Amino acid sequence: MTLTRFLLAWRTTPLHDREVVDALVDPVHAGPSPELATALRQWPGTYYWSNELEGRHLVLTRRTYKSREAWSVHALLFAAVLITTTLTGAMLGGGISMHPSTWHGATFFHALSRGLLFSLPLLAILLTHELGHYLTARHYQINVSPPFFLPSFPPPFGIGTLGAFIRLRTIVNDRRQLLDIGAAGPIAGFIVALPILWIGLLHSHPTVERGLHGMVVALGDETLLPGDSVLTLLMRRFLIGQHQTIVLHPTAFAGWFGMFVTMLNLLPMAQLDGGHIVYSATTRWHQPVARAFWVVVMLLGWFWIGWLVWGFVVLLLSRGQLRHPPVLDAYRPLPVSRKWLLVLSLLLFILTFIPAPFRAP
Repeated sequence: MTLTRFLLAWRTTPLHDREVVDALVDPVHAGPSPELATALRQWPGTYYWSNELEGRHLVLTRRTYKSREAWSVHALLFAAVLITTTLTGAMLGGGISMHPSTWHGATFFHALSRGLLFSLPLLAILLTHELGHYLTARHYQINVSPPFFLPSFPPPFGIGTLGAFIRLRTIVNDRRQLLDIGAAGPIAGFIVALPILWIGLLHSHPTVERGLHGMVVALGDETLLPGDSVLTLLMRRFLIGQHQTIVLHPTAFAGWFGMFVTMLNLLPMAQLDGGHIVYSATTRWHQPVARAFWVVVMLLGWFWIGWLVWGFVVLLLSRGQLRHPPVLDAYRPLPVSRKWLLVLSLLLFILTFIPAPFRAP
């Protein structure tokens, strides 16, 4: 099948996993014409339109290589995170202590079943976030890995997971694709985290313990004090009351943590989701914005030491440069139809931003 009779010019770029064709369409068929529309339905790949100075372009992609995935590795990592976060949930529910020597008998297994009230909502948020990236990349026929889930120690050393990530194994075509892939994860994760947080807050209960205010997480003998974002503050006041101090239900803490992960990913630095979004909006200002926010993150370390850790992790992963890798065609304009994604991503970042994620007692 050929589309050349509908085109004035075209450029084919062969990549290791796909073939990308940037084609300037003949104005006669740029509508598109019925003939071109029929031909596009037979195209063995994906395509989209781009309005540029010289006319309407078609960006066509055809896959040339299919990678074999080690699904067993991804499944084992997911199972490990399910176990470690369920242990965390059991501790949040008060069913077991943080000392493994006490984990035995029917009480332990009953506590694990209650731990699912934390682990399953949290994994639903993380999985939805990563599937947002994964499915969008697959839609554009980009070679991308399935989600890698990262287990960590349960309390008192962690909460059972370090999150999850996917890996793009090839270059992205243009800023449109980068924006769609980068924004899809936080938006999808937020859509799941919002009702989880809502339901969890409805099952949380007030406390009158002195010296505490805001949200409280009972974790064995320890007490965590999660900080408020604009969103959690508004939800607490609407659902519970302005001056109530509440002990978060494990599901509510899962929703809070999902919002926290969304905020961390939306930081406009390097190759975080927020970095992808800023680069798609302006390639020129990406690095200055990234450097400015890195300084802000380090200053926020005064309120929570975890900011310092996160800042150094981002710096390490970007090899000290906070740069973003280029896309195949950075000069292709971002469609006006995608501007709403920029606005929505900024709004989500503002709503979920927490200056002090964990407060001092």
